[in-house]
Amino acid sequence: MSPDNTSSPDASSLHWVFGYGSLIYKVDFPFVQCAHASITGWARRFWQGSHDHRGTPSAPGRVVTLIPQARARCRGVAYQVEQQVFEHLDFREKNGYQRRSLPIRLEPCGAQVSGTAYVAETANHAFLGDAPLVEMARHILRCAGPSGSNRDYLLQLADALRMIGEEDEHVLELAAAVLEQSMGKEC
Repeated sequence: MSPDNTSSPDASSLHWVFGYGSLIYKVDFPFVQCAHASITGWARRFWQGSHDHRGTPSAPGRVVTLIPQARARCRGVAYQVEQQVFEHLDFREKNGYQRRSLPIRLEPCGAQVSGTAYVAETANHAFLGDAPLVEMARHILRCAGPSGSNRDYLLQLADALRMIGEEDEHVLELAAAVLEQSMGKEC
């Protein structure tokens, strides 16, 4: 991945943002640098409703959020951005997500930086919570919104995670269940 801009901004105006969902593969904002990264104490889960991107208000899709989980490690991508990028990200992540400050470990150097992740807490209006894997797969298969099908979101995320060497069991099992159910519909 390479930055969209070539200027050298003042270091005091730069901030790290941790991407663990579509921010890994849909980078529609300028950044100064990026690195594979991880956070600890958080797990990626398809427990957030999407009324505005991968679903509609009457049929929200399922997208990822971060859930506190002791000793968990979530890998993704960290982007160093200028302050004004948050205006775009705040709009993009508006459906129940809030900025949360947390430590991010950059790879492969292991440096720890302070950063921000967009987290949809359990009390937000669009939170769907846990469900059996088969039920979540069915839900994902029937939803679509202005940004495309919920199925594509899941499969693009699974591919992006594989590309950064992340074997997220929750995402990969859900992707396999969606593909299995998709095959059943085609027969």
